[in-house]
Amino acid sequence: MKKMILYFLILLSFSGCEKKTNWQLKSQASKLVVVDGIITGELKTQSLTLTFPVTELNAKPAPVTGATILISDEDSVFNMTEQPAGSGVYKSVFPFLAREGKNYSLLIFYGDQVISAKSAMAPASVFNFLVYSKDEDSELYHISWVASSFSTEAPAMWEVLLDWSKVPGYQQTDSAKSKARLLFYTLSTLDVSEIFAPSVEKVSFPAGTTINEIRYSMTPEYAEFIREVLQETQWQGGLFNTIPANVPTNLSPGGAGFFAVCGVYSISQTVPQ
Repeated sequence: MKKMILYFLILLSFSGCEKKTNWQLKSQASKLVVVDGIITGELKTQSLTLTFPVTELNAKPAPVTGATILISDEDSVFNMTEQPAGSGVYKSVFPFLAREGKNYSLLIFYGDQVISAKSAMAPASVFNFLVYSKDEDSELYHISWVASSFSTEAPAMWEVLLDWSKVPGYQQTDSAKSKARLLFYTLSTLDVSEIFAPSVEKVSFPAGTTINEIRYSMTPEYAEFIREVLQETQWQGGLFNTIPANVPTNLSPGGAGFFAVCGVYSISQTVPQ
């Protein structure tokens, strides 16, 4: 009995030692520049987006404005300017296309920082168009297959653009509710967190929808970057989570994200009415 009373007093003394402490944390403005964007083998105005990191979940990143950006290969230099001013979006002054066999360099001048990166382009490849299925109850369609999520040969990113804004009955609908953009990936690795990843929302669309499927080739380095991003985002929340960590980058110190050069091939179809 005496031992029980002694144990009780010890536990009571420990519980009475709790004390609330308010830590005064000092935060410093980060000079890290996040690069988002790729240049492609399409003749177009190429673009990159520069932002600052966020400190809160789902916070809107602040744009990095006033930077100077140069992209070059062995033969040419391409200037990029911020358009519109204050947006953090930098577009090439003239349209250009990336070419297979060339090595591309990125230079970002921001304040007293010089951030650089190098990349090459994996060749574009043809592919079989995606598969969509009809729900007999709703008379709407959904995508049932795009590409294999695993391949030992050629990693790729698949962008699927759906547009049913011109379909009768949907013409007066908010454009944000009559269009969708979906991304899928084919990687040379197979992770348990990918296999048991949480389910994603199924997008339904009517007959008459225009489907544009675009395949972006990826270098092994870019594929590894995408894999790590998926580990930290889309594949989290399933049965097997990973420990949060910094994702790799090909940017020099002071930069985050990835500078990628992709070959592109696209196919468009309209769902028969």
